[in-house]
Amino acid sequence: MSEMLKKMGLFGIGVISLTKEKVEEFAQEMIKKGDMSKEEAQRFVKEVLSEKEKQAKEFEDKIDERVKENLKKSGVAMKSDITALEKKIEKLEKTISLTPEKAEELAQEMIKKIQERKTGQRT
Repeated sequence: MSEMLKKMGLFGIGVISLTKEKVEEFAQEMIKKGDMSKEEAQRFVKEVLSEKEKQAKEFEDKIDERVKENLKKSGVAMKSDITALEKKIEKLEKTISLTPEKAEELAQEMIKKIQERKTGQRT
């Protein structure tokens, strides 16, 4: 099989650049020349297209990784960073949230304590 790939030049240009039609066309030529049976040709097409998907995925993963690295180096906030901060903010808001009524009640209690201290100190 690797001999067939060499004939197609796959090792030089990479499978990613091939179209299904080109692979099938090549397989048909090999059948006509007697270099491949129909079953071998079908298997060959499947293998090449599978390799194409694998290489495309690897290429995409490498690009994604490079983009992430460059964004990290540049200091740009990632969506995951923003989401984490939003969760922290939400948690803090729940921790410190006061209704206007509760704030007024706390303020009155503080005023009362201050007045009690002043009164207690004078007496």
